[in-house]
Amino acid sequence: MYHVRLIGHFIRASVQQELAYRANFFINVLHTVLSLITGILGIVVLFEQVNTINGWDFASTLALLGVYLTLSALRRLFIGPSLDSLAGMDGDIWRGTLDFTLLRPVSKQFLVSVRMWESFALVDLALGIGVLAAAVIELEHTVSLTDMLIFTLTLITGVMLLYSILLIFVSLVFWSPGFMFTWVFDGIFQMARYPLDLYPGWLRLVLAWVIPVGIMTTVPAQALTGGLSAAFLLGHLLLTTGLFIGASWFFRFALRRYASASS
Repeated sequence: MYHVRLIGHFIRASVQQELAYRANFFINVLHTVLSLITGILGIVVLFEQVNTINGWDFASTLALLGVYLTLSALRRLFIGPSLDSLAGMDGDIWRGTLDFTLLRPVSKQFLVSVRMWESFALVDLALGIGVLAAAVIELEHTVSLTDMLIFTLTLITGVMLLYSILLIFVSLVFWSPGFMFTWVFDGIFQMARYPLDLYPGWLRLVLAWVIPVGIMTTVPAQALTGGLSAAFLLGHLLLTTGLFIGASWFFRFALRRYASASS
């Protein structure tokens, strides 16, 4: 409950800060709507020419786009703002002001992961869920309760994968504070808006097991459409657990490289 109360305080502080710049809300909404329209139009144009591509039809690809938009929204909601305040331009590592975080009596990883929230991202989240609902309507089969439970599980693990990868990229900044590693991840994450099966073999391997951005969207979409095998689900869960543990350890290891402004 202590951590839940802390999150509540962080959310209230972030909302108060955002309300001072209300024009940002309309800019963010416009950006989100344009991104949504271009994403859907791309799928529509593609499947006007063909019925399926490597086993993916319009409905399943739309479901994957919905997962991508949902994960992007959750990243914007708290993961991105919190980690950017640590390792982004003018972040704590850059300025050498991480001391204030390290001295507080709470888990350092917890604090740097949830201290900043962007409530405007809730609009993005609503649109992502709307695309998922449209995909369910388009599906040729009825989505069962089991499908929904597995989808929810894989979506949660997708968020964990996204967080773990970002935490690793952020931890690299301790070795090179002037390099924006998260910008590199942004380019890679764009590939997650398309099914893994559309990429060539070597790139599919990279996006599945090396930097698994493809896994975090493809697996939930397959779970929703009923195309996810039990073996692949197990592998996904093991990968997520291992990467989360590894990212947490790597973050603690990277903290040893920190040199404060007073040192």
